[in-house]
Amino acid sequence: MDNIITYTKKAPVAKTVFGYALMILGFALLVTGDLIMGVIMIVLGAGLTTKEGSEINLTSKTYRTIRSVFGITVGSWKPIPEFEYVSVFRTKENQTVRVVTAEATTSSEVILLNLFYNRNKHITFYKTNSKEDAFKVAEHFKLALDIDILDATENEKKWL
Repeated sequence: MDNIITYTKKAPVAKTVFGYALMILGFALLVTGDLIMGVIMIVLGAGLTTKEGSEINLTSKTYRTIRSVFGITVGSWKPIPEFEYVSVFRTKENQTVRVVTAEATTSSEVILLNLFYNRNKHITFYKTNSKEDAFKVAEHFKLALDIDILDATENEKKWL
């Protein structure tokens, strides 16, 4: 397993498509000579395609909140706080798509890994659909950071 664990929240498909459309429009405006509007459209489009997330470097014991555009990741590394435990829990993720007067919301079940510190503060470091994958990563955190695992995927929470 890697020494750097990355969690990136994916942008909704509609938002990404709209972002790329704005960038294409921006490039078209640049070609036709409208520099200011072209640059504005490209910047807006790039902003809509930006992904956010977290990375933790287990070797250097640092983490960072990241923003990623076209595979270029930026964020400043900070020393990790004294983590108390890693929580593995199941939750629902909602995605709403709106078009003029219509709206649709889809819901899917995901499993998140949060690292808790200072009793109730947490940082989400991983998201998956597989319970086995979640516990594999949680075990990696447990060994690397010398912390416990809280299994909150079922109604009855238990320490592992």
